[in-house]
Amino acid sequence: MSSEALNIHRIARPPALPLRRTLRPLLRDPVNALGGFARQARGQVVRLGLGPFRPYLVSHPDHVQHVLRRDWENHPREGMLWKPVERLAGRSIISDGPDWESARRIMQPLFTTRYVASLTRDMAETIDEGITAWEPYARAGRWIDIYEEMSRLVSKTVIRVLFGSKISVADAERLGPAYGVAATSFASRLLLPFAPDWIPLPGDRAFMRAVKTIDEVVMPLVRNAIREPGDGNDIISALARARRGEEATTAERRIRDDLVSIYGASVETTAVALTWLWPILDDHPEVAARLYEEVETVVGRGPVDAECLPRLTYMKAVFNELLRLYPPGWILPRRAAKPSRLGDVPIEAGSTLLISPFATHRLEEFWDRPEEFDPERFAEDGDQERRHRYAHFPFGGGPHVCIGQHLFFAEAPLMVAGVLARFRPEVRAPRPLTPFPAASLRPKELVEVRLVPVGGGAAA
Repeated sequence: MSSEALNIHRIARPPALPLRRTLRPLLRDPVNALGGFARQARGQVVRLGLGPFRPYLVSHPDHVQHVLRRDWENHPREGMLWKPVERLAGRSIISDGPDWESARRIMQPLFTTRYVASLTRDMAETIDEGITAWEPYARAGRWIDIYEEMSRLVSKTVIRVLFGSKISVADAERLGPAYGVAATSFASRLLLPFAPDWIPLPGDRAFMRAVKTIDEVVMPLVRNAIREPGDGNDIISALARARRGEEATTAERRIRDDLVSIYGASVETTAVALTWLWPILDDHPEVAARLYEEVETVVGRGPVDAECLPRLTYMKAVFNELLRLYPPGWILPRRAAKPSRLGDVPIEAGSTLLISPFATHRLEEFWDRPEEFDPERFAEDGDQERRHRYAHFPFGGGPHVCIGQHLFFAEAPLMVAGVLARFRPEVRAPRPLTPFPAASLRPKELVEVRLVPVGGGAAA
Protein backbone atom coordinates (compact mmCIF):
# COMPACT_ATOMS: atom_id res chain seq x y z
CA MET A 1 0.00 0.00 0.00
CA SER A 2 1.34 3.43 -0.95
CA SER A 3 2.12 6.11 1.62
CA GLU A 4 -0.68 8.22 0.10
CA ALA A 5 -3.17 5.39 0.65
CA LEU A 6 -1.92 4.94 4.19
CA ASN A 7 -2.52 8.63 4.90
CA ILE A 8 -6.05 8.41 3.51
CA HIS A 9 -6.71 5.36 5.65
CA ARG A 10 -5.50 7.19 8.74
CA ILE A 11 -7.62 10.23 8.00
CA ALA A 12 -10.69 7.99 7.67
CA ARG A 13 -10.20 6.50 11.12
CA PRO A 14 -11.79 8.67 13.85
CA PRO A 15 -9.89 9.44 17.03
CA ALA A 16 -10.58 6.72 19.58
CA LEU A 17 -10.63 7.31 23.32
CA PRO A 18 -9.65 4.13 25.19
CA LEU A 19 -11.47 2.78 28.23
CA ARG A 20 -8.88 4.18 30.64
CA ARG A 21 -9.71 7.73 29.45
CA THR A 22 -13.48 7.40 29.19
CA LEU A 23 -14.69 5.22 32.05
CA ARG A 24 -13.83 7.35 35.07
CA PRO A 25 -15.17 10.67 33.67
CA LEU A 26 -18.36 9.00 32.46
CA LEU A 27 -19.02 7.32 35.79
CA ARG A 28 -18.26 10.53 37.73
CA ASP A 29 -20.14 13.05 35.57
CA PRO A 30 -21.41 11.52 32.29
CA VAL A 31 -23.10 14.62 30.86
CA ASN A 32 -20.11 16.94 31.26
CA ALA A 33 -17.81 14.10 30.20
CA LEU A 34 -19.49 13.88 26.79
CA GLY A 35 -19.22 17.64 26.45
CA GLY A 36 -15.52 17.44 27.30
CA PHE A 37 -14.85 14.67 24.78
CA ALA A 38 -16.58 16.71 22.06
CA ARG A 39 -14.53 19.82 22.87
CA GLN A 40 -11.29 17.83 22.86
CA ALA A 41 -12.19 16.49 19.42
CA ARG A 42 -13.14 20.04 18.29
CA GLY A 43 -16.48 18.73 17.12
CA GLN A 44 -15.09 15.95 14.95
CA VAL A 45 -16.33 12.37 15.18
CA VAL A 46 -14.68 10.48 18.02
CA ARG A 47 -15.10 6.85 19.05
CA LEU A 48 -15.48 6.08 22.75
CA GLY A 49 -13.95 2.88 24.05
CA LEU A 50 -16.35 1.53 26.67
CA GLY A 51 -15.41 -2.12 26.75
CA PRO A 52 -17.91 -4.04 24.60
CA PHE A 53 -19.72 -0.79 23.76
CA ARG A 54 -17.88 1.53 21.31
CA PRO A 55 -20.22 4.31 20.21
CA TYR A 56 -19.36 7.25 18.00
CA LEU A 57 -19.78 10.69 19.57
CA VAL A 58 -21.25 13.01 16.93
CA SER A 59 -21.22 16.72 17.78
CA HIS A 60 -20.37 18.81 14.70
CA PRO A 61 -23.56 20.54 13.43
CA ASP A 62 -22.90 19.29 9.87
CA HIS A 63 -22.76 15.69 11.12
CA VAL A 64 -25.75 16.17 13.41
CA GLN A 65 -27.77 17.51 10.50
CA HIS A 66 -26.75 14.55 8.36
CA VAL A 67 -27.86 12.00 10.95
CA LEU A 68 -31.07 13.69 12.11
CA ARG A 69 -32.27 15.10 8.80
CA ARG A 70 -30.48 14.22 5.57
CA ASP A 71 -30.00 10.50 6.26
CA TRP A 72 -32.51 10.08 9.06
CA GLU A 73 -34.06 6.89 7.66
CA ASN A 74 -30.71 5.13 8.03
CA HIS A 75 -30.39 6.28 11.63
CA PRO A 76 -33.43 5.04 13.57
CA ARG A 77 -34.07 5.54 17.28
CA GLU A 78 -33.07 2.01 18.11
CA GLY A 79 -30.35 0.16 19.98
CA MET A 80 -29.17 -0.48 23.49
CA LEU A 81 -29.63 3.07 24.77
CA TRP A 82 -33.31 3.03 23.81
CA LYS A 83 -34.10 -0.06 25.88
CA PRO A 84 -34.68 1.83 29.17
CA VAL A 85 -37.01 4.28 27.39
CA GLU A 86 -38.95 1.45 25.77
CA ARG A 87 -39.42 -0.21 29.15
CA LEU A 88 -41.39 2.89 30.17
CA ALA A 89 -42.98 4.17 26.96
CA GLY A 90 -43.06 1.09 24.72
CA ARG A 91 -43.29 1.61 20.98
CA SER A 92 -44.75 5.08 20.75
CA ILE A 93 -44.32 8.54 19.29
CA ILE A 94 -40.81 8.63 20.77
CA SER A 95 -39.82 5.38 19.06
CA ASP A 96 -39.46 4.73 15.32
CA GLY A 97 -41.09 2.86 12.48
CA PRO A 98 -44.83 2.32 11.89
CA ASP A 99 -45.84 3.02 15.51
CA TRP A 100 -44.09 6.40 15.43
CA GLU A 101 -45.51 7.30 12.00
CA SER A 102 -49.04 6.45 13.10
CA ALA A 103 -48.83 8.34 16.41
CA ARG A 104 -47.21 11.38 14.81
CA ARG A 105 -49.95 11.58 12.18
CA ILE A 106 -52.65 11.49 14.85
CA MET A 107 -51.11 13.95 17.30
CA GLN A 108 -49.39 16.48 15.04
CA PRO A 109 -52.58 18.58 14.62
CA LEU A 110 -52.80 18.99 18.41
CA PHE A 111 -49.33 20.58 18.61
CA THR A 112 -49.30 23.08 15.75
CA THR A 113 -48.54 26.73 16.46
CA ARG A 114 -52.13 27.71 15.74
CA TYR A 115 -53.69 25.02 17.92
CA VAL A 116 -51.34 25.69 20.84
CA ALA A 117 -52.20 29.39 20.55
CA SER A 118 -55.85 28.46 20.99
CA LEU A 119 -54.96 26.81 24.32
CA THR A 120 -53.08 29.72 25.88
CA ARG A 121 -56.11 31.26 27.61
CA ASP A 122 -56.83 28.01 29.46
CA MET A 123 -53.11 27.65 30.17
CA ALA A 124 -52.94 31.13 31.68
CA GLU A 125 -55.98 30.52 33.89
CA THR A 126 -54.60 27.23 35.19
CA ILE A 127 -51.17 28.75 35.80
CA ASP A 128 -52.67 31.69 37.69
CA GLU A 129 -54.63 29.31 39.93
CA GLY A 130 -51.51 27.27 40.61
CA ILE A 131 -49.36 30.29 41.46
CA THR A 132 -52.08 31.65 43.72
CA ALA A 133 -51.82 28.39 45.67
CA TRP A 134 -48.16 29.28 46.43
CA GLU A 135 -49.05 32.46 48.29
CA PRO A 136 -49.19 30.72 51.71
CA TYR A 137 -45.62 29.51 51.10
CA ALA A 138 -44.54 33.10 50.44
CA ARG A 139 -46.31 34.47 53.53
CA ALA A 140 -44.64 31.81 55.68
CA GLY A 141 -41.21 32.36 54.10
CA ARG A 142 -41.12 28.65 53.31
CA TRP A 143 -38.40 27.12 51.13
CA ILE A 144 -39.91 24.90 48.42
CA ASP A 145 -38.44 22.18 46.21
CA ILE A 146 -38.83 24.08 42.95
CA TYR A 147 -38.72 20.99 40.70
CA GLU A 148 -41.53 19.40 42.68
CA GLU A 149 -43.67 22.54 42.58
CA MET A 150 -42.99 23.32 38.92
CA SER A 151 -43.75 19.71 38.00
CA ARG A 152 -47.06 19.93 39.84
CA LEU A 153 -47.95 23.20 38.12
CA VAL A 154 -46.96 21.97 34.65
CA SER A 155 -48.89 18.75 35.23
CA LYS A 156 -52.10 20.61 36.09
CA THR A 157 -51.70 22.74 32.97
CA VAL A 158 -50.98 19.82 30.65
CA ILE A 159 -53.86 17.78 32.07
CA ARG A 160 -56.28 20.62 31.42
CA VAL A 161 -55.21 21.65 27.91
CA LEU A 162 -54.07 18.33 26.44
CA PHE A 163 -55.94 15.69 28.40
CA GLY A 164 -59.27 17.44 28.77
CA SER A 165 -59.06 17.28 32.59
CA LYS A 166 -59.66 13.52 32.37
CA ILE A 167 -56.96 12.82 34.95
CA SER A 168 -58.20 13.50 38.46
CA VAL A 169 -56.30 15.62 40.98
CA ALA A 170 -55.64 12.51 43.07
CA ASP A 171 -54.30 10.56 40.11
CA ALA A 172 -52.17 13.52 39.02
CA GLU A 173 -50.59 13.58 42.47
CA ARG A 174 -49.56 9.94 41.93
CA LEU A 175 -48.58 10.32 38.30
CA GLY A 176 -46.13 13.22 38.62
CA PRO A 177 -43.89 11.68 41.30
CA ALA A 178 -43.99 8.31 39.53
CA TYR A 179 -42.66 9.93 36.35
CA GLY A 180 -39.93 11.63 38.36
CA VAL A 181 -38.82 8.28 39.78
CA ALA A 182 -39.03 6.52 36.41
CA ALA A 183 -37.03 9.28 34.69
CA THR A 184 -34.18 9.18 37.21
CA SER A 185 -34.01 5.51 38.20
CA PHE A 186 -32.74 4.13 34.90
CA ALA A 187 -29.50 6.13 34.94
CA SER A 188 -27.58 2.89 35.57
CA ARG A 189 -29.14 1.40 32.44
CA LEU A 190 -28.00 4.40 30.41
CA LEU A 191 -24.44 4.11 31.71
CA LEU A 192 -24.37 0.32 31.20
CA PRO A 193 -26.51 -0.13 28.08
CA PHE A 194 -24.99 -3.52 27.27
CA ALA A 195 -26.16 -5.04 30.59
CA PRO A 196 -28.93 -7.63 29.97
CA ASP A 197 -32.32 -6.96 31.53
CA TRP A 198 -31.98 -10.02 33.76
CA ILE A 199 -28.96 -8.51 35.55
CA PRO A 200 -30.32 -6.31 38.37
CA LEU A 201 -28.92 -2.79 38.46
CA PRO A 202 -29.42 0.05 40.96
CA GLY A 203 -32.75 1.74 40.36
CA ASP A 204 -34.46 -1.23 38.66
CA ARG A 205 -36.94 -1.90 41.47
CA ALA A 206 -37.84 1.76 41.86
CA PHE A 207 -38.32 1.99 38.10
CA MET A 208 -40.69 -0.96 37.95
CA ARG A 209 -42.73 0.35 40.90
CA ALA A 210 -43.02 3.70 39.13
CA VAL A 211 -44.16 2.08 35.87
CA LYS A 212 -46.75 0.08 37.82
CA THR A 213 -48.13 3.30 39.33
CA ILE A 214 -48.22 5.00 35.93
CA ASP A 215 -50.15 2.09 34.43
CA GLU A 216 -52.60 2.07 37.34
CA VAL A 217 -53.49 5.65 36.43
CA VAL A 218 -53.29 5.47 32.65
CA MET A 219 -54.84 2.11 31.78
CA PRO A 220 -58.36 2.86 33.12
CA LEU A 221 -58.32 6.05 31.02
CA VAL A 222 -57.32 4.05 27.95
CA ARG A 223 -60.03 1.42 28.42
CA ASN A 224 -62.72 4.02 29.05
CA ALA A 225 -61.66 5.92 25.93
CA ILE A 226 -61.77 2.77 23.79
CA ARG A 227 -65.34 2.10 24.98
CA GLU A 228 -66.43 5.74 24.55
CA PRO A 229 -63.98 7.79 22.46
CA GLY A 230 -66.09 10.93 22.55
CA ASP A 231 -65.72 13.86 20.19
CA GLY A 232 -63.36 16.06 22.25
CA ASN A 233 -60.10 17.57 21.05
CA ASP A 234 -58.07 16.11 23.91
CA ILE A 235 -55.29 13.63 23.17
CA ILE A 236 -57.05 10.67 24.79
CA SER A 237 -60.17 11.08 22.62
CA ALA A 238 -58.11 11.75 19.47
CA LEU A 239 -56.06 8.59 19.94
CA ALA A 240 -59.09 6.44 20.75
CA ARG A 241 -60.99 7.65 17.67
CA ALA A 242 -57.98 7.08 15.42
CA ARG A 243 -57.42 3.56 16.77
CA ARG A 244 -61.03 2.54 16.27
CA GLY A 245 -61.10 -0.62 14.19
CA GLU A 246 -57.70 -1.90 15.34
CA GLU A 247 -57.41 -5.15 17.22
CA ALA A 248 -58.31 -4.38 20.86
CA THR A 249 -55.02 -5.41 22.46
CA THR A 250 -52.97 -3.53 19.86
CA ALA A 251 -55.08 -0.39 20.19
CA GLU A 252 -54.85 -0.49 23.98
CA ARG A 253 -51.08 -0.85 23.90
CA ARG A 254 -50.59 1.92 21.35
CA ILE A 255 -52.83 4.40 23.15
CA ARG A 256 -51.18 3.60 26.48
CA ASP A 257 -47.67 4.05 25.10
CA ASP A 258 -48.51 7.34 23.42
CA LEU A 259 -50.24 8.79 26.49
CA VAL A 260 -47.31 7.82 28.69
CA SER A 261 -44.87 9.39 26.22
CA ILE A 262 -46.77 12.63 25.70
CA TYR A 263 -47.55 13.24 29.35
CA GLY A 264 -43.96 12.55 30.38
CA ALA A 265 -42.41 14.66 27.63
CA SER A 266 -44.84 17.57 28.15
CA VAL A 267 -44.35 17.73 31.90
CA GLU A 268 -40.70 16.73 32.22
CA THR A 269 -39.27 19.06 29.58
CA THR A 270 -40.79 22.18 31.07
CA ALA A 271 -40.38 21.23 34.73
CA VAL A 272 -36.67 20.41 34.46
CA ALA A 273 -35.94 23.50 32.33
CA LEU A 274 -37.62 25.71 34.92
CA THR A 275 -35.63 24.03 37.67
CA TRP A 276 -32.39 25.21 36.03
CA LEU A 277 -33.75 28.72 35.43
CA TRP A 278 -33.94 30.00 39.02
CA PRO A 279 -30.29 29.33 40.00
CA ILE A 280 -29.19 30.89 36.70
CA LEU A 281 -31.18 34.06 37.37
CA ASP A 282 -29.77 34.10 40.89
CA ASP A 283 -26.23 33.90 39.47
CA HIS A 284 -26.92 36.57 36.81
CA PRO A 285 -28.65 39.49 38.54
CA GLU A 286 -28.32 41.68 35.45
CA VAL A 287 -30.36 39.17 33.42
CA ALA A 288 -32.87 38.82 36.25
CA ALA A 289 -33.28 42.60 36.52
CA ARG A 290 -34.00 42.94 32.81
CA LEU A 291 -36.46 40.06 32.97
CA TYR A 292 -38.22 41.64 35.99
CA GLU A 293 -38.48 44.90 34.07
CA GLU A 294 -40.05 43.21 31.05
CA VAL A 295 -42.57 41.36 33.20
CA GLU A 296 -43.41 44.55 35.10
CA THR A 297 -44.05 46.33 31.79
CA VAL A 298 -45.95 43.56 30.04
CA VAL A 299 -47.82 41.88 32.90
CA GLY A 300 -47.72 44.34 35.78
CA ARG A 301 -49.00 42.99 39.11
CA GLY A 302 -52.07 41.31 37.67
CA PRO A 303 -52.46 37.69 36.57
CA VAL A 304 -50.66 36.70 33.40
CA ASP A 305 -52.84 36.21 30.34
CA ALA A 306 -52.50 34.90 26.81
CA GLU A 307 -52.08 38.38 25.31
CA CYS A 308 -48.77 38.77 27.17
CA LEU A 309 -46.89 36.12 25.21
CA PRO A 310 -45.95 37.99 22.01
CA ARG A 311 -44.49 40.87 24.05
CA LEU A 312 -42.25 38.74 26.28
CA THR A 313 -39.37 38.95 23.79
CA TYR A 314 -36.49 39.00 26.27
CA MET A 315 -38.11 36.06 28.06
CA LYS A 316 -37.89 34.05 24.83
CA ALA A 317 -34.18 34.89 24.49
CA VAL A 318 -33.62 33.78 28.09
CA PHE A 319 -35.30 30.46 27.39
CA ASN A 320 -33.35 29.87 24.19
CA GLU A 321 -30.10 30.44 26.07
CA LEU A 322 -31.32 28.24 28.92
CA LEU A 323 -32.05 25.45 26.44
CA ARG A 324 -28.61 25.94 24.90
CA LEU A 325 -26.82 25.31 28.16
CA TYR A 326 -29.25 22.80 29.67
CA PRO A 327 -31.29 21.08 26.94
CA PRO A 328 -33.73 18.64 28.63
CA GLY A 329 -33.16 16.15 25.81
CA TRP A 330 -29.44 16.00 26.46
CA ILE A 331 -28.71 12.85 24.46
CA LEU A 332 -30.27 11.60 21.21
CA PRO A 333 -28.82 8.17 20.40
CA ARG A 334 -29.20 6.68 16.94
CA ARG A 335 -28.22 3.38 15.32
CA ALA A 336 -26.68 3.12 11.85
CA ALA A 337 -28.92 0.63 10.04
CA LYS A 338 -26.54 0.42 7.06
CA PRO A 339 -22.90 1.45 6.54
CA SER A 340 -22.54 5.20 6.13
CA ARG A 341 -20.03 8.02 6.36
CA LEU A 342 -19.78 11.16 8.43
CA GLY A 343 -17.32 13.38 6.61
CA ASP A 344 -14.30 11.16 6.02
CA VAL A 345 -15.23 8.70 8.76
CA PRO A 346 -16.82 5.37 7.77
CA ILE A 347 -19.58 4.18 10.15
CA GLU A 348 -20.22 0.45 10.36
CA ALA A 349 -23.76 -0.92 10.21
CA GLY A 350 -25.13 -1.51 13.70
CA SER A 351 -22.99 1.22 15.29
CA THR A 352 -24.44 3.51 17.95
CA LEU A 353 -24.14 7.25 17.36
CA LEU A 354 -24.35 9.51 20.40
CA ILE A 355 -25.72 12.94 19.53
CA SER A 356 -25.72 15.30 22.49
CA PRO A 357 -27.19 18.80 22.19
CA PHE A 358 -25.46 19.52 25.51
CA ALA A 359 -22.10 18.85 23.84
CA THR A 360 -22.78 20.60 20.51
CA HIS A 361 -24.15 23.67 22.28
CA ARG A 362 -20.79 24.11 24.01
CA LEU A 363 -18.44 23.88 21.04
CA GLU A 364 -16.10 26.86 20.86
CA GLU A 365 -16.05 26.56 17.08
CA PHE A 366 -19.70 27.67 16.98
CA TRP A 367 -20.25 29.61 20.20
CA ASP A 368 -18.31 32.51 21.64
CA ARG A 369 -17.79 32.04 25.41
CA PRO A 370 -19.82 28.80 25.26
CA GLU A 371 -19.97 28.23 29.03
CA GLU A 372 -21.38 31.69 29.79
CA PHE A 373 -25.09 32.40 30.07
CA ASP A 374 -25.84 35.25 27.67
CA PRO A 375 -29.41 35.67 26.32
CA GLU A 376 -28.16 38.38 23.95
CA ARG A 377 -27.09 35.56 21.62
CA PHE A 378 -30.78 35.14 20.85
CA ALA A 379 -31.79 38.79 20.72
CA GLU A 380 -34.13 39.66 17.87
CA ASP A 381 -31.39 41.69 16.18
CA GLY A 382 -28.67 39.11 16.88
CA ASP A 383 -26.80 36.77 14.55
CA GLN A 384 -29.25 33.85 14.69
CA GLU A 385 -29.71 33.87 10.93
CA ARG A 386 -25.97 33.33 10.43
CA ARG A 387 -25.77 30.48 12.93
CA HIS A 388 -25.70 26.88 11.74
CA ARG A 389 -29.19 25.42 11.99
CA TYR A 390 -27.88 22.48 14.00
CA ALA A 391 -25.61 24.43 16.34
CA HIS A 392 -28.71 24.88 18.52
CA PHE A 393 -31.22 22.02 18.47
CA PRO A 394 -32.69 21.55 21.97
CA PHE A 395 -35.78 19.86 20.50
CA GLY A 396 -33.93 17.57 18.12
CA GLY A 397 -34.30 17.92 14.38
CA GLY A 398 -35.50 16.40 11.16
CA PRO A 399 -38.72 14.36 10.99
CA HIS A 400 -38.32 13.42 14.66
CA VAL A 401 -38.18 17.00 15.93
CA CYS A 402 -40.18 17.27 19.16
CA ILE A 403 -43.79 18.18 18.39
CA GLY A 404 -44.12 19.81 21.82
CA GLN A 405 -41.75 22.74 21.26
CA HIS A 406 -44.59 25.21 20.56
CA LEU A 407 -46.27 24.09 23.77
CA PHE A 408 -43.05 24.71 25.70
CA PHE A 409 -42.68 28.26 24.36
CA ALA A 410 -46.23 29.00 25.44
CA GLU A 411 -46.48 27.43 28.89
CA ALA A 412 -42.95 28.12 30.16
CA PRO A 413 -43.02 31.91 29.60
CA LEU A 414 -46.55 32.11 31.02
CA MET A 415 -45.37 30.34 34.16
CA VAL A 416 -42.26 32.43 34.68
CA ALA A 417 -44.10 35.67 33.95
CA GLY A 418 -46.82 34.64 36.38
CA VAL A 419 -44.27 33.96 39.12
CA LEU A 420 -42.27 37.14 38.57
CA ALA A 421 -45.37 39.34 38.43
CA ARG A 422 -45.97 38.41 42.08
CA PHE A 423 -42.70 37.27 43.59
CA ARG A 424 -38.94 37.66 43.61
CA PRO A 425 -37.35 34.23 44.06
CA GLU A 426 -34.50 33.62 46.49
CA VAL A 427 -32.52 30.49 45.69
CA ARG A 428 -30.84 27.95 47.95
CA ALA A 429 -28.73 25.43 46.06
CA PRO A 430 -25.06 24.39 45.94
CA ARG A 431 -22.88 25.62 43.10
CA PRO A 432 -21.94 24.42 40.62
CA LEU A 433 -24.98 22.29 39.91
CA THR A 434 -24.22 18.89 38.40
CA PRO A 435 -26.27 17.68 35.41
CA PHE A 436 -27.86 14.32 36.22
CA PRO A 437 -28.17 11.85 33.30
CA ALA A 438 -31.87 11.13 33.62
CA ALA A 439 -34.42 10.89 30.81
CA SER A 440 -34.44 14.71 30.93
CA LEU A 441 -31.46 16.75 32.07
CA ARG A 442 -31.98 17.88 35.64
CA PRO A 443 -29.71 19.09 38.45
CA LYS A 444 -28.38 16.33 40.66
CA GLU A 445 -28.63 18.63 43.68
CA LEU A 446 -31.80 19.90 45.38
CA VAL A 447 -32.82 23.38 44.24
CA GLU A 448 -34.97 25.26 46.75
CA VAL A 449 -36.68 28.60 46.25
CA ARG A 450 -38.28 31.05 48.64
CA LEU A 451 -40.85 33.38 47.09
CA VAL A 452 -40.68 36.98 48.31
CA PRO A 453 -43.80 38.97 47.41
CA VAL A 454 -43.07 41.91 45.11
CA GLY A 455 -42.83 45.01 47.28
CA GLY A 456 -42.73 42.96 50.50
CA GLY A 457 -40.50 40.60 52.42
CA ALA A 458 -40.66 36.98 53.52
CA ALA A 459 -40.93 35.97 57.13
CA ALA A 460 -37.71 35.14 58.89
